[in-house]
Parts: sequence; C-alpha cells; structure tokens
Amino acid sequence: MLDPLKLVIDNYPEGREEESIVANHPQKPDWGTRSVPFSRELWIEREDFTETPPKGYFRLFPGNKVRLRHGYVIECTGYDAATDTVHCTYDPDTKSGTPGADKVKVKGNIHWLSARHAHPAEVRLYDRLFKVDNPGAGGRDFLLDLNPDSVRSITAQLEPALQDAQPEQRFQFERHGYFVADLNDSKPGAPVFNRAVTLRDTWQKK
Repeated sequence: MLDPLKLVIDNYPEGREEESIVANHPQKPDWGTRSVPFSRELWIEREDFTETPPKGYFRLFPGNKVRLRHGYVIECTGYDAATDTVHCTYDPDTKSGTPGADKVKVKGNIHWLSARHAHPAEVRLYDRLFKVDNPGAGGRDFLLDLNPDSVRSITAQLEPALQDAQPEQRFQFERHGYFVADLNDSKPGAPVFNRAVTLRDTWQKK
C-alpha cells in the first residue's frame, strides 16, 4: 500500500488469523499462487475510501459494501478521524472461493494487507525531471524548470513476501506500476524500492 489507511473489521475475532490464496499475476494463472495472511486489522489504499463519494464511486464509504479481494464482503460503518481509521463489519459466509461466497452482490473490489503482517519500506516515486516541455527555453536557466516533485520518498506498507527482496529484483505492484529493489540501498530485510513505470488507475480516467 503506497498510501495506507487502517481498516478495522469490528466483528472479526481478535487474535484470529487465516490465509487467503492469491494469484502471483492476475492475468497469468500459470505463474502460480501465493498465500497471504488475513486478520482483523488491515491496510487499504487511502483512495479506496471516501466519506463523500462522487457519482460512480463503487469503493468504500459509510453504508456501502465492497469485497476485500480474495476475502470477504464488508460493509463500512464509519470513519474515526481521531485515529484515521475506517471501521466495518464482515459477512463470514462470503469468503472468496467458498460455497455461497457470491450470495451478496457488490460492485466494488478493493486490495488489502494484514496490518499485523505487513512491513514498512521506503518507496521512491519518480516523475518528470522538468515541469515544462522545453526547459531553458529563451535563455532561461534550465535549473529553474526542474520539477521539485521529480522524486518523492514515501513509507509504504508491503506484504511479507517482499521483505527479503534482493537488490535489482523486480516486481509489479498491482495498480501502481513496476518497481525494482534499489541496487545500492536495498537489503534483504530492509528493502528500498524504486518505481520504474507507472500504471493508470481506471478510476482516475473518469
């Protein structure tokens, strides 16, 4: 999660853990699957929640139901601004891959990570080096046209499988692009990722 937001499933038993099976690549089943832990407290992407949804927004907002991808259908019950936490309840009979899981129909499907098992990591996001098409045009000092946001360093929450990434090992972060573990700064147990290529978010197109 590049911009993580805490989600608490209030009616999920405290201390309980289970596994969800997810594809290594959503369009390439021959790449196999991996197991990811699920628990009561999760991280979701901040853009997957809003208190005031615009028209056509099918993600999480108070009173709305979505499916946690490869997990359960949940219903948002509110947002606690003091702790920056979204609260919800889940339907235990709707886990993906189990009989009757589709009994509740929802339009939204969002990503998540178990907060207990996720780990923080530095992620560097790169943008255009210059903020104009023709830096230095007309004799202007080209340094004045540098984009101050050409690189941002953030603290992301990543799934356990990425913690031991090797330098220069490459991954696709679904919805966010392609990332590579930094050659010099990344170490197994303390990875640092650089984004090489972005992906468009389907919601942003709207």
